[in-house]
Amino acid sequence: MKFQVIKEEDPILVNELVEGVRAYVHEQLGDEITLPLSVISRDDNGELIGGVSGRTIYRNFLIGVVLVDKKYRGTGLGRQLMELAEDEAKGRGCLVSQVDTLSIQAPVFYQKLGFEIIGSVPEFSGSPARYFLMKTYGET
Repeated sequence: MKFQVIKEEDPILVNELVEGVRAYVHEQLGDEITLPLSVISRDDNGELIGGVSGRTIYRNFLIGVVLVDKKYRGTGLGRQLMELAEDEAKGRGCLVSQVDTLSIQAPVFYQKLGFEIIGSVPEFSGSPARYFLMKTYGET
């Protein structure tokens, strides 16, 4: 057995690791398709001003990133993007959405949308707190 420390990004290696995890999950839970889900908004010049991006799998919407351009924060754009993404996720049969965020980012934003904090990592020197949030749609 040999060990190796890798100090650079290697997408091929990451994909290999992910595929190994997927194979294990498939053995435990059966067939499931993971599908990307993104909702974006552009201004009149075609510039990206906001978006939500994640994946749906096993009736979960796993939100990977949410961005609203600084100029558009507080305008309701983030809420609109999230609502559209959640509607699509529910249309795919999702019963929950999950997201994580830092204390300096948007935990209150998600809570206003009905997400509940289900876990956290407290802040420490050099790192803000991290919150894990979930929103349930109907019965789980």
